[in-house]
Amino acid sequence: MKDKRTPEDIRSQEELKADCHIPQHIAIIMDGNGRWAKDKGQPRVRGHHAGVESVRDAVEACAELGVGFLTLYAFSTENWGRPKEEVGALMSLLIHSLRRELKTLNQNNIRLMTIGNREDLPEKVRGELEQTIELTRQNTRMTLVLALSYSGRWDMTQAVRAISEEVLSGKLTVGDISADTISDHLATKGIPDPDLMIRTSGEMRISNFLLWQLAYSELYITDCFWPDFRRPHLYDAIRSYSRRERRFGKVSEQLKPV
Repeated sequence: MKDKRTPEDIRSQEELKADCHIPQHIAIIMDGNGRWAKDKGQPRVRGHHAGVESVRDAVEACAELGVGFLTLYAFSTENWGRPKEEVGALMSLLIHSLRRELKTLNQNNIRLMTIGNREDLPEKVRGELEQTIELTRQNTRMTLVLALSYSGRWDMTQAVRAISEEVLSGKLTVGDISADTISDHLATKGIPDPDLMIRTSGEMRISNFLLWQLAYSELYITDCFWPDFRRPHLYDAIRSYSRRERRFGKVSEQLKPV
């Protein structure tokens, strides 16, 4: 595959690997497609199409940096309330993108996973997803997680239901329930919590995304709309993350080796 990086990209990438702590898991709220299109006098759907290139660039850059997991908030449960034409266009774009990117995922040794209520997705989308997941499941370089028909409240609700059923069946007692129990029943079971969450478009909220999992994630907000998000923006986010002290409720002195 042809290397699309510029000499500046390569230098920045090498500097990041040498000088920065690379997050194990990055989560991204890909926001601003509609506003990007509106600013250009184009239909909202055009912004979604333009955002595909940003996805490709972010995925490849994260894999090259050694990020283990990249989770992209692609479609929320609330997004079903958008105009039918836009939802239909998004579903068609998803099918097209999965078919187009399968070869690239395998060339880059990237595994695809999804989180969310897959049953709500159209049958054709489910079929394409299942095929791509199966054909990439042996890949080990990085895991790309698409959050589709997902919301944090949905995730926590389905976890509570599953735990309740296990209590009723006698598999669990109420006293057995811990934070680990909840984590093990979320859609992200087996996936580490995000170290860094990036949101584009400047909005200062997490929009019902990974509500449990983001408890101690570092947040990075950029005014850049998602279709304009490229490697340099990702590198800036990682540099910001690397300068922070993650204390997890402790004080600085407790983190320093004696």
